[in-house]
Amino acid sequence: MALLLIGYGNAGRGDDGLGPAFAARIADAKLENCIVDIDYQLTVEHALQVADAETVVFVDAMIGSSAPYSFAQVQPDSTADIASHALLPEAVLALADMLYGKAPKAFVLGISGESFGEVAEGLSEVAFANLGKAENFFLEWVAAETKNQPKG
Repeated sequence: MALLLIGYGNAGRGDDGLGPAFAARIADAKLENCIVDIDYQLTVEHALQVADAETVVFVDAMIGSSAPYSFAQVQPDSTADIASHALLPEAVLALADMLYGKAPKAFVLGISGESFGEVAEGLSEVAFANLGKAENFFLEWVAAETKNQPKG
């Protein structure tokens, strides 16, 4: 499985740094066939990376949920705003499809936090705990996906 993981968010805004923190953990795990990218936000430049992947997981902080994380498949959305400097995952997927004719399977992993907006480095205790739960889920998901891939 050629997997691209893009963790994005602003680590200087408390729990908004959950995406980059998650991506750093996965990069340290050195998963086979997994490319990890850490960025401040999604941009049009990510479309080429996305087009080269079989599967993409976008990871970002999530506000206002009682669940520690969410994981959902997303589809390209050609009506999504692509004129902005910051894009939604659906817009990046639509650009990859439009520019390169590729639409990989894609998911969004949202990790819950509670401390946003203030200029602050580091994660809250709640966000840190949820980060661990999301990481455990993700590693189990990758193992299951890898096991289900056809050999050869």
